[in-house]
Amino acid sequence: MPLADKIRPDTLDDVVGQTHLLGANKPLRRIIESGKIPNMIFYGPSGVGKTTVARIIAESANMRLHKLNGTTASTADIKNIVAELDTFLGSNGILLYLDEIQYLNKKQQQSLLEYIEDGSITLIASTTENPYFYIYNAILSRSTVFEFKTIEPQELEKAVRRGFSALSKENGIEYEVSDEAIRYICNGVGGDVRKCLNTVELCALSSNNGKVDIEIAKELTQRSNMRYDRDGDQHYDLLSALQKSIRGSDENAALHYAARLIDAGDIISLSRRLLVIASEDIGLAYPQAVPIVKACVDSAMQLGLPEARIPLGEAVILLATSPKSNSAYLAINAALSDVQNGVVGDFPRQLQNKHCDGEDAEVKGQHYLYPHDYPNHYVKQQYLPDNLKDKVYYHFGDNKLENNAREYWEKIKNQK
Repeated sequence: MPLADKIRPDTLDDVVGQTHLLGANKPLRRIIESGKIPNMIFYGPSGVGKTTVARIIAESANMRLHKLNGTTASTADIKNIVAELDTFLGSNGILLYLDEIQYLNKKQQQSLLEYIEDGSITLIASTTENPYFYIYNAILSRSTVFEFKTIEPQELEKAVRRGFSALSKENGIEYEVSDEAIRYICNGVGGDVRKCLNTVELCALSSNNGKVDIEIAKELTQRSNMRYDRDGDQHYDLLSALQKSIRGSDENAALHYAARLIDAGDIISLSRRLLVIASEDIGLAYPQAVPIVKACVDSAMQLGLPEARIPLGEAVILLATSPKSNSAYLAINAALSDVQNGVVGDFPRQLQNKHCDGEDAEVKGQHYLYPHDYPNHYVKQQYLPDNLKDKVYYHFGDNKLENNAREYWEKIKNQK
């Protein structure tokens, strides 16, 4: 049995982390202590205590616990659980812990509705993906969502010390573990208790007469970025954090999130997002950012890792430290909104490529005015359709470049 299972907590006070849910007078703790357990969804990364808390709830409520995994569960498995409802086994109620519920299809999730609605089955479902995207709405509306968070390194220290203590008793060896080694393990496992205890077990097996130093910890600590999934929430959270850090002009935070993507080998997603940011967030405040970032991205793709990190880092810093404007982004969105809502009109006569005057035409001829024939290459004429002729989509941004452009055109267009 893995160490994580051997020392799995039996009480809420022994659970590592999740104090925002399980601390004194916190919501989930109050619910558990009331003895009236509602349907719940536990959302968060793996190895942070979702299964442990579900087991404690079942035992404290004196309910029969069934555990299914969404990756392997079938409708027949659910029917077998339902069959226990009128038996002695289910007399105190059944608590179904459904791990990775997002892998159940809609029909399988619907098969639970009748029983969780009338209270004959209490559902605790867990998912590592955003439940509002992956769980059937009818299940979601009948459940309370609790978010479990990654465990902070200082909280993980409790689990590490408890793990070595348990192994000392089991193996009859007094392990001498340096504080430096403990800190390294706690910082290197990405807030995952299970991964943390697996590392403790490996360090104990590899110890030199019970001594565990920093070198052993470095060799055996599993890399935290192994949790990264290009199709999961972690992927989109990283890209979101990157863009928001650049938009907020925090080059250090932006470099951190870019480094996590680079370390995961995902330079394609990083490159695509940087190209988007150049136009969406820097835009007309510094339009040269677009070709510069494109050049950096092209260089990264030609170089490949590890050298690709250099031009990509350059692009991240350039974007984060550039002036910002989303005026072009807002303008094209406003124009698209009109088009998509059917707010369009006929082309002004003077803009048409070809025209044919009928006998009923009051004014014959196209009458297009060629701007290059006029001073400053500008002449006033209507370009938008009649029903949109006064529409303004673009508003100049508050930055040096767009201010200069606004002043220039105000001077030209206001000349008599």
